[in-house]
Amino acid sequence: MRNKFADAVYEIGSKDKRICALVADISPAGSMLKFRENYPERFINTGVAEQSMIGIAAGLALRGMRPVCYTIATFSLYRPFEFIRVDLCYQNLPVTIIGMGAGVIYSTLGGTHHSMEDIAIASSLPNMTVLAPCDPIEMRNATEWCLTKSNGPVYMRLGKAGEPNLSENANEPFDIGKVRNLIKGEKIALLSYGITLNICFKVREILKNKGLSPSIYSCHTLKPFDEIRISQILKSYDKIIIIEEHVPEGGLSTRIKNCAWKYKSNVKIHTFTLKDQFIHFYGNHEELLEKHGISVSRIIKKINE
Repeated sequence: MRNKFADAVYEIGSKDKRICALVADISPAGSMLKFRENYPERFINTGVAEQSMIGIAAGLALRGMRPVCYTIATFSLYRPFEFIRVDLCYQNLPVTIIGMGAGVIYSTLGGTHHSMEDIAIASSLPNMTVLAPCDPIEMRNATEWCLTKSNGPVYMRLGKAGEPNLSENANEPFDIGKVRNLIKGEKIALLSYGITLNICFKVREILKNKGLSPSIYSCHTLKPFDEIRISQILKSYDKIIIIEEHVPEGGLSTRIKNCAWKYKSNVKIHTFTLKDQFIHFYGNHEELLEKHGISVSRIIKKINE
């Protein structure tokens, strides 16, 4: 996904001189390297100075540019938080912050590299839009919107590389601010965002062999939240399964449960989130998710109860 993101920035930036890229201690590769080589006056590597990256981006935005700030999620959002809040959100500037390798993808690097609560933190900021595309296709659409149409700050959560395309046969088009149905089904709805949506597809394949046909929804826009569509989904299914690589509070699960209470829904809701703790475990991404209680087998077991 990150490679396709760099491709999108280069392609759009080649046509729009307002686009500039700022990175913090990330070695440019692929299209990002091409961007630096072809447009050096619009590329800045601040090194290990994420606060400066955000402050410089704010200054560029005030001069009519459309900056993209790109580095690992924990360092793009947490370390420069005050700068994001005051420089970007307070002034409502069109700067896109990319949180690359979000969630617990950097499993072996420990808690310093795990952005387990980024959706909650970013969503709490006034004027901030929060996006989490599920695959390279949604990411391309989201990036184009960020660079050409957004009117304020955006935090966009990305994976790393090699993620499959999940939305190429989607039933509905990609639209910022709207929950998107990818696969139509009945009785059960699987909802997620970001690369975690791939788990929904794995769950669906197993359920199909048992005669069940769940729907899959991409909740790629966490803020603004599509409360109306969620309220409709709550009325249309017997079970709602929410899967997210995020702590229990402040993410998709919390928002859907709030909607269920507001609209007096009696649908059964099962949530699979990261635990509210730092798990000291050395293993790959899938193994760490298992430690947090997120796995295909556990989700299937809960659905069958």
